[in-house]
Amino acid sequence: MKKVVKFGGSSLASAQQFKKVAEIIRSDEGRRYVVPSAPGKRFRTDTKVTDMLYACYETAENDRDFSEKFSEIRDRFEDIVRGLNISLDLSPYFAEISRKFTEKAGRDYAASRGEYLNGVILAAYLGFTFVDPAEIIRFHEDGTLNADLTDELVRKRLENVEQAVVPGFFGAMEDGSIRTFSRGGSDITGSIIARGIKASLYENWTDVSGVMVADPRIIRNPEVIDTITYKELRELSYMGATVLHEDAIFPVRQAGIPINIRNTNAPDDPGTMIVARTCRIPKFTITGIAGKKNFVAINIEKDMMNSEIGFGRRVLSAFEKYGISFEHIPSGIDTMTVIIHQPDFEEKEQKVLTEITHLVNPDSLELEPDLALIAVVGRGMKEARGTAGRIFSALAHAKVNVKMIDQGSSEINIIIGVKNADFETAIRSIYDIFVTAQL
Repeated sequence: MKKVVKFGGSSLASAQQFKKVAEIIRSDEGRRYVVPSAPGKRFRTDTKVTDMLYACYETAENDRDFSEKFSEIRDRFEDIVRGLNISLDLSPYFAEISRKFTEKAGRDYAASRGEYLNGVILAAYLGFTFVDPAEIIRFHEDGTLNADLTDELVRKRLENVEQAVVPGFFGAMEDGSIRTFSRGGSDITGSIIARGIKASLYENWTDVSGVMVADPRIIRNPEVIDTITYKELRELSYMGATVLHEDAIFPVRQAGIPINIRNTNAPDDPGTMIVARTCRIPKFTITGIAGKKNFVAINIEKDMMNSEIGFGRRVLSAFEKYGISFEHIPSGIDTMTVIIHQPDFEEKEQKVLTEITHLVNPDSLELEPDLALIAVVGRGMKEARGTAGRIFSALAHAKVNVKMIDQGSSEINIIIGVKNADFETAIRSIYDIFVTAQL
């Protein structure tokens, strides 16, 4: 088996964590390609190295003395090297980084150095080959990934390399300048490498033992999902579940490579398997619950709107004109509701409302702000009768008023709108009826 293993920032925050990671890698000879993140927090009040790099570079960019901030960053990495007791001189690397900061090489370059240096250290500690992702991950001029060229470069560079460390989070433009993914982008690097080498499995190691049924900040010790499909995870990720960067799903999904979410601090836990399809019967009717706050509903009423050709297109063109994307569009014969992320809408609301009025001349146009959307997701919902009824019964029992209902045609998700103030109560009530009651 060829496995790609990605380790998050908390997994590589200190020498002690490095040792755990090395033990995990060495315990399975299939773990041959390693993607490290930058050092994360060592304790609750600590600062992530990426944030330190951003702050340091901002100081340099403003032509101020950045030596003190730079020294703090250097100390973080040298502490790791000392703790691992390896012979590795980081001085040439830091001299180069300092020079690049002075030359104002860019925020992307600055942010990427955390992953780069962690990769150098981990490769030296493991005795693996270090591969700079700037050599093999390419971006188009518009900043999007050049997937075809990247696949070719990854394949050629790694085809004769038995064991390698490839830092996460960044690649390069055609001119060689560094380009990063969005925060959390090391997940994406891991999936790109997995696809490029045709891995058997992509293991994503973090500080939790898999994908939880619900947010642990709302539900105390929620159950771990043992198996979840890409479709289910996509729905949950879109609605706020953050164990895995959602853009990391596509490369491995296309290649049919499963993902295993594992816990560095509890390596014996099986974690969550993310797969394209499965015949495994889920433990619960629902797979997971996720949600977000701060939406606004724009409710539009007009008699006979259903017979007015182009009505929906004209309404949506008002949002498109002002650069606002919509989340959901529940509708009836004479009603149409557009759900928008409220912070995106507030500054432009009067312009958008005026545009809608001009375009479709509605009988009524009303706003309902401070809404939360909750997604109840699960492939088991297709086979279970009365799922929606149980959800609404649980919410009614918890005295939560449902403001919106939207079910996808795939039947694996139901979206419910509630007031922001009822968000946590709603999630707890749904979790209790589908999970707690079945334990």
